[in-house]
Amino acid sequence: MAFNELRAITTFIQAAELGSLRQAAAAQAITPQAASQALAQLESHLGVRLFHRTTRRLSLTEEGQQFLQAAQPGLAALQRALRGASRSREEIAGPLRIVAPRATMLQILWPVLEAFCAQHPQIEPDVQLDDRIANWVEERVDVGFRSGPAPQDGLIARRLMPVQLVVCAAPSYIERFGAPATIDDLTRHRCSCFRHPTSGKLMPWEFKVGEQVVGRDIAPALCTNDVDLELRAVTAGQVIGQLIGSTAAPFLRNGQLVPLLTPHVTDHLGLYVYYGSRVAQPLRVRAFIDLAVEMLSDNSEFVLQPHELKPMPTRKRTARRASSG
Repeated sequence: MAFNELRAITTFIQAAELGSLRQAAAAQAITPQAASQALAQLESHLGVRLFHRTTRRLSLTEEGQQFLQAAQPGLAALQRALRGASRSREEIAGPLRIVAPRATMLQILWPVLEAFCAQHPQIEPDVQLDDRIANWVEERVDVGFRSGPAPQDGLIARRLMPVQLVVCAAPSYIERFGAPATIDDLTRHRCSCFRHPTSGKLMPWEFKVGEQVVGRDIAPALCTNDVDLELRAVTAGQVIGQLIGSTAAPFLRNGQLVPLLTPHVTDHLGLYVYYGSRVAQPLRVRAFIDLAVEMLSDNSEFVLQPHELKPMPTRKRTARRASSG
């Protein structure tokens, strides 16, 4: 339509309720001329006369009375919906739809969600853990987290912390097989590989070599698409693994694991929080993003510091011992 139907219907209903087109205009903060034009356009669109007009008063025609009775409930419902939507921007309450990779949610993101729900008990979290990249529109995501490169175009992303890739082994593995002194030494060791949950392909290990990041395909003694199983295998001394720094950090700090090939630790990937728009965000979404940034940005609990990645003295064993598993 060439005119604003909602404004025209609102003008008509308020004029009928107030008995004055001028008062209806004032209630909407528009001019009397604009109100008169809106009403005329509505009558033209409907093809009926809604008011009998005199210089002193308005009175509804029969058609106007019927239209008023039909339109009033609908307009009232629409106004309630608009007020409710407006309030939702000002209240920290309601559903909060989050997507995150399985590998990071419990360890890194759960403390944020727990703190947020404690502060705002009216929040209703809806959390989907999935290592694939979510379809933002179809899944109606409010906030997403992702480990790896920056998310795709069309989304706003903020890097929270580096994702370090650290080669680790248990002291018991090193006691049996020794430790690799170079990347090439890994060919003589029992290594684990992570199978991508979507593509099914084995992920190469990545290393910093000079100013570049290089990938190496590793012949696995164990492969899995579950980070917890891989961690168990590494801490049990069955294999060497390249683990995410945040996953390995507590085990490195308590001595259950030892960092290896530390000059080659990479941090070119990141953990990102991402969302669809800087404007028109409900307050609950903005508040959760702000808390995630506050709690996670370069959090030393999840980022290994240089002194924690000091090279350890290496002791080689023969290839026969390492491959005898």
